[in-house]
Amino acid sequence: MALHLDWAGVLTGQPAQWILSGFLTTIWVTLAGMLLATALTVLLLALRLTGGKAGRAAVAVWVSLFRNTPLLVQLLFWYFAAWNLLPLSFRQYVNDDHAFSILPGNVWWFTPEFLSSAWALGLFTAAFLVEEIQAGLHAVPRGQIEAAESQGFSPLALFRWVLLPQGLHNAWQPVVGQYLNLMKLSSLATGIGLGELTYQTRQIESYNAHELEAFAIGSVLYLLLGLVMSVLFNVSQSWRILRRAAGGQRDR
Repeated sequence: MALHLDWAGVLTGQPAQWILSGFLTTIWVTLAGMLLATALTVLLLALRLTGGKAGRAAVAVWVSLFRNTPLLVQLLFWYFAAWNLLPLSFRQYVNDDHAFSILPGNVWWFTPEFLSSAWALGLFTAAFLVEEIQAGLHAVPRGQIEAAESQGFSPLALFRWVLLPQGLHNAWQPVVGQYLNLMKLSSLATGIGLGELTYQTRQIESYNAHELEAFAIGSVLYLLLGLVMSVLFNVSQSWRILRRAAGGQRDR
């Protein structure tokens, strides 16, 4: 049987609008999750390095809890269980229409689905980033730490100005991998009704049965987004390599 593909059924009309809306929603929820994960990772690392035994124990519990439970289960927990524990007035406020909730591309971020998704992605990814950057911290030469301590650096200043920059540099590629995973894992948010890319491709399947074309377009968009993120994350390192190479040629 010949395979007949009708791309117009996906790239025109309402399906095209769904695809675009889903793609933009994926981008925004990925950005929100990355920002939250980055902030949490810095706090957790500071707590682990300066919080003594209690701080290290708290971070260990965090990492074990979020690394060893499925992200889909966490999404369902935050959306269906934890959300209902919030004050009723706050939930009603979130459910109201607000002009500030509309992001470029007509994506609504101040909704239970978006907030729960970004929150779950941020917490989940932070648990991995902490371990990746911790491994990078271990590669910082001991002599630099001792030199900073001899200069009177406090534990927090040592973390901020010596350990964190070098730890990030040493662990940059695994960190980029975690951000890419966050983007791909955002597809699980379809389980709580967030209108991201996977949700919209499934909607096209129900709308006109063009599932093959819809999922093909969705896969290509995920691939493109991943490639763009990889390029952007590695721009600074590529620039440094080029500058070193140019400097080396001048020295010859």
